[in-house]
Amino acid sequence: MIQLKGIAAASGISIGPVYKFGKEEFTIIKEAVAWENIPAQIQLFEEALIKTRREIIELQKRISSDMGQDEAQIFDAHLLVLEDRMLIEEVISRLKKEQLNVAYIFSEVLKKYISVFSKIEDEYLKERTADINDVGKRILRHLLGKERQSLSELKERAIVVAHDLSPSDTAAMHRQNVAGFVTDIGGKTSHTAIMAKSLEIPAVVGVEGFTLRVKVGDILIVDGNTGTVIIDPDEQTLSNYQEELEKLKGIAARFISVKDLPAVSKDGKTIGINANIEFPDEVLSAKLHGSEGIGLYRTEFFYMNRKDLPTEEDHYQAYKYVAEEMSPREVVIRTLDLGGDKFLSQLEMPHEMQSFLGWRAIRFCLARPDIFRLQLRAILRASVHGNLKLMYPMISGIEELRQANSILQDAKNELKVKGVAYNDKIKIGVMIEVPSAAMTADILAKEADFFSIGTNDLIQYSLAVDRGNEKVAYLYEPAHPAVLRLIKNVIDSAHQAGIKVAMCGEMAGEPGLALILLGLGLDEFSIPPQVIPELKYIVRAINIKAVQVIAKQALLFSTGKEVESFVQEKLKEILK
Repeated sequence: MIQLKGIAAASGISIGPVYKFGKEEFTIIKEAVAWENIPAQIQLFEEALIKTRREIIELQKRISSDMGQDEAQIFDAHLLVLEDRMLIEEVISRLKKEQLNVAYIFSEVLKKYISVFSKIEDEYLKERTADINDVGKRILRHLLGKERQSLSELKERAIVVAHDLSPSDTAAMHRQNVAGFVTDIGGKTSHTAIMAKSLEIPAVVGVEGFTLRVKVGDILIVDGNTGTVIIDPDEQTLSNYQEELEKLKGIAARFISVKDLPAVSKDGKTIGINANIEFPDEVLSAKLHGSEGIGLYRTEFFYMNRKDLPTEEDHYQAYKYVAEEMSPREVVIRTLDLGGDKFLSQLEMPHEMQSFLGWRAIRFCLARPDIFRLQLRAILRASVHGNLKLMYPMISGIEELRQANSILQDAKNELKVKGVAYNDKIKIGVMIEVPSAAMTADILAKEADFFSIGTNDLIQYSLAVDRGNEKVAYLYEPAHPAVLRLIKNVIDSAHQAGIKVAMCGEMAGEPGLALILLGLGLDEFSIPPQVIPELKYIVRAINIKAVQVIAKQALLFSTGKEVESFVQEKLKEILK
């Protein structure tokens, strides 16, 4: 038995035999082409582009039907590669100049593009190399007249093992046959990970050299909850995991049974349980899982995979749709949070040594009021169609809040002059994700209508841990005493000022830590839709006075590991 660790990409546990999905290689011969045959080579290239485009559009339609529009949008990036005039013109120019076969010329241009993107330090752009590679292989197959191996042909239930999986590969998976997958490379933000979560297929990525360590027929356990992969488990380990799987199935059924019930504790305290979304179409999933509102609508993804900036009308239509779909339930729209790991070339944002500490989020918006004001006008216009609130990201102090509100007032004045309707009393929230904001929460609470704690950044800033760096990942501890004390200060300061506090970071979706957060007095949780039934079940199983005692005890521990162990035991007691 061999146990290895990777990156947990999609939760769940799967057990099954290995199916090795081979890394696709092309043998491309370099051949001279007579000048009179160059037009035929150009025509072959153009036909390959057309066929590839048809393939991707067909795949996009199928994904949209099976999984939703937001997952289908992943392939917009593939279509953009096909429309890249620089790439197309370089291939045609080299064809005419070098008079070589088009398959060879295209493969050389493709290698150059992949090399350039793979050297970019920005993690989001680096992972777009997979898009270029995926489209490039499709084009090469058409140029060479080759057929492609597809996971849709998998006849028996198995765990797919590959060096990497493209979005196209993942999209071809059939849930009934693909029990899980493991890859040598990849990260949590890769499109493969996104698709795996949507398909609810347990997945572990970034297990270096894994394809070389297994052979077809080996039995694997893939634990997508912890990022653990076990090769040929012994009988006891196999029995333990099979028992765990049965328990998880029973627990999941219990959670689903309460999804449409109110989140009210045994002693009558009502807790808000809202959903995080990135795309308008996700409101359907939010409602399906029992969400009481949208606690975080991330608007920066509205800017991704496009050549130009969205217009005010683009913004307005998207926000209007979400407001109307969720009405009368609340929708909290976070204003543009670009920078850090979300970078857009069309805004000419500079590359920075410490991008998470640099020109991002509200800092960028205050420096570019033209872009910021456009988004604010759209939010204000949409506010008459439902219960909209807006929230500023990465506020570090009261001056930034006042500057943002000043630009908001300018946007209101512009609409008033034009006679455009909007909700003048729209609620304004502050994301608490910078230690300075957490420590001055009492000051911010006097001029904010609500708080939402963004723990992903608050933890990394407080503990000096880059959450994207696997070498220091072990230091990223949501239960660290320093983090818990900051959260307590934020909640206490807000309640003293008479305003509510939500949490929209990943920490809010951790069941054990939810006990502490409830005990500290958190008013609302905003979490991925799939987690909502579980959190509702927990809320309905607890007494607030009991979890207040748990929170007080948790604050006495010296380390995050001690806190984690303590709350897990308490959770088992409560959920029996």
